[in-house]
Amino acid sequence: MNKLLKIAGAALALACSGATYAQNYPAKPVRIMVGYTPGGGVDTTARMVGQALGELWGSPVLIENRPGAAGNVATEVTAKAPPDGYTLVLCNIGSHAVTPARFAKRLTYDPIRDFAFPSMIGGVPNLFMVHPSMPVKTLKQFIAYAKANPGKVNYGSSGVGASPHLSIELLRLMTGINIVHVPYKGASGALGDVISGHIEASVGNLAGAPLAAAKTGRVRALGITSARRNAQLPDVPTFAEAGVPGYDVTGWYGICTQSKVPQPILSKLTADLHKVLAGPLKGRLEEQGIEVTPTTPEQFAAHVKVEIEKWTKVVAAAKLEGD
Repeated sequence: MNKLLKIAGAALALACSGATYAQNYPAKPVRIMVGYTPGGGVDTTARMVGQALGELWGSPVLIENRPGAAGNVATEVTAKAPPDGYTLVLCNIGSHAVTPARFAKRLTYDPIRDFAFPSMIGGVPNLFMVHPSMPVKTLKQFIAYAKANPGKVNYGSSGVGASPHLSIELLRLMTGINIVHVPYKGASGALGDVISGHIEASVGNLAGAPLAAAKTGRVRALGITSARRNAQLPDVPTFAEAGVPGYDVTGWYGICTQSKVPQPILSKLTADLHKVLAGPLKGRLEEQGIEVTPTTPEQFAAHVKVEIEKWTKVVAAAKLEGD
């Protein structure tokens, strides 16, 4: 009986200390890891969310860009950081679905077991753009042009295996076009080169610079990858509307951290994310083309599992495993 009482007392003390820790969290700056270069949708979203959380907490939230390996560098840094709630990552379809689909046997972490998923931020489509000098004004015309010029049309993306790249690989598989992928170290490089005319086309998360480029006419937007049109570009059709029936790729952003972070901290992160996503931040994100959809940790984790299964099939069909 004394042993049981001691165990119960220890458990109660641990729970109390965890609750106290959560009340004092954060007691120092929190960092959000970003697996891509500044200027893209992931980076823009992380900075907006970080600012809102920093204002709520009255404590700095630092954005740390660690580009490389389609988001894997930042994800791995997060997985191996101390599980104290002070290292988060702006997880997304690239880092937590496509990369695990491509490199399942190489990863030094488990994308589900080693992570906690406080909340999804929202969904965002990719935008497919061409330089205004291209002799096409619709996606259907682009597909016809690409078929008439196999292997001669280049398109840029944020990197091999990232969501934008895979969305066009899916388009290629569904239409039979032969276009050449030009990978960059981040979305801003690909966008900059299509604006300058160095490459014919580019694809990237709608949020951030691609949206601005499309609105100002520096690029011609041919289509968005989601099943529904986006309110920020209501005149730009979906791929399905533009001649590829059944096509649907919707990216997503969320906040993830280590699975061993104390539960009181995780609960506070979820609650605080939901709080800022219901405030002025919601409108700012929507202005970037992001459909804000906060979730429970369980819903987010389930979504990630489904996405890994989906993209594993696409990666296999495109023969991109581990390349």
